[in-house]
Amino acid sequence: MLSAAHRLRDGATFREAIRRGRRAGRQTLVVHLLVGEPVASQPARVGFVVSRAVGNAVIRNQVKRRLRHLAREHVSSLPGSAVLVVRALPPAANASAAELARDLERCLLRVGAEVTG
Repeated sequence: MLSAAHRLRDGATFREAIRRGRRAGRQTLVVHLLVGEPVASQPARVGFVVSRAVGNAVIRNQVKRRLRHLAREHVSSLPGSAVLVVRALPPAANASAAELARDLERCLLRVGAEVTG
């Protein structure tokens, strides 16, 4: 689980990361990474967008839990004050955790983040 300090909850920051960040997509998800000026007091933050198109509330929450768990492994490799937004696509509902992990790692590599794990 991601710690509270690493969770992104601010709507304006979500929009900024999606509009100005580097983007990479795969079959199950799209990743937006915005790297700003390093701020010592602000760690890298991760947010998730899982729309109704993915499925009902149970499926959406399941996808979010899987993505949070996978992102936890990569948040330490992100530069300080980076903002990562992971947007789930409808095929994520039927994807296994291994498929989501593979797609997340490939997207992170494409946007220039170092992947560990």
